[in-house]
Amino acid sequence: MILEAALLYVKPGLKQQFESDFRIAGKYIGAIKGYKGHSLHRCLEQENKYLLQVNWETLEDHTIGFRQSAEYLEWKKLLHHYYDPFPVVEHFEKVL
Repeated sequence: MILEAALLYVKPGLKQQFESDFRIAGKYIGAIKGYKGHSLHRCLEQENKYLLQVNWETLEDHTIGFRQSAEYLEWKKLLHHYYDPFPVVEHFEKVL
């Protein structure tokens, strides 16, 4: 299993709308082959900072299956305008 992780910095004043739209966006990512679940965490120390974690069966399920899909275009349209700066996405595999 692969863990996708991204720190999301949401523009000031948009936190509530971002969280609402993120709930909607879950249906797009959840429809992709290899998707195993996701979680979104709000930072306690820094306002407007979030941690997104998504579990995938394989790296390609995310990088190809999702990012090259029609669902990704909807995800992007719904969420990408909230970020400043744009998030860096990294992938991890479990060691222990």
